[in-house]
Amino acid sequence: MLLTQHPTLITHHSPSDSALSTPHSLLNALLQHILAKGLDCRFPAKGHSMSPFIQDGDVITVSPLQKTSAGLGDVVAFIHPGSKKLTIHRVVGKRANSYCIKGDSSPDADGLIPKSNIIGLVTKVERKGKEALLGLGPERWLIAFLTRRGLLFPLLTPIWKVVRPLVKLE
Repeated sequence: MLLTQHPTLITHHSPSDSALSTPHSLLNALLQHILAKGLDCRFPAKGHSMSPFIQDGDVITVSPLQKTSAGLGDVVAFIHPGSKKLTIHRVVGKRANSYCIKGDSSPDADGLIPKSNIIGLVTKVERKGKEALLGLGPERWLIAFLTRRGLLFPLLTPIWKVVRPLVKLE
């Protein structure tokens, strides 16, 4: 999920959503400045790379890392070294001062991202006004393991086919 600026919203989107593309350096600097002051930043998600745990339209809260570093399974905001775009994805591995980061539903990892490029931690996901409970708790380690190995969707698809009709009835 990539972050870009819209005239009235701050959203993130997939690379194919070129209609919302704007220079990212200003938005990146703004978010880094807000987080450096110790403040949280909330904005609506747009995109599918973190589905099903962060869905299009969910409101995410990005918090400063403070004195801790990101851990396995954490969902982080980072500046991609290649594209220079702000991206929201999950830490699926760690090596020295770099992190292997990948979207939950993305086929490929973002690569090794330097620790210095991690600017915040997703601490809350809200869906339709209520806090989404899955994806940021202790289950994040299992999600990271399955995501890194490309097993998350093959395992979730049969479960979702059973659960989805029940969820729509509520």
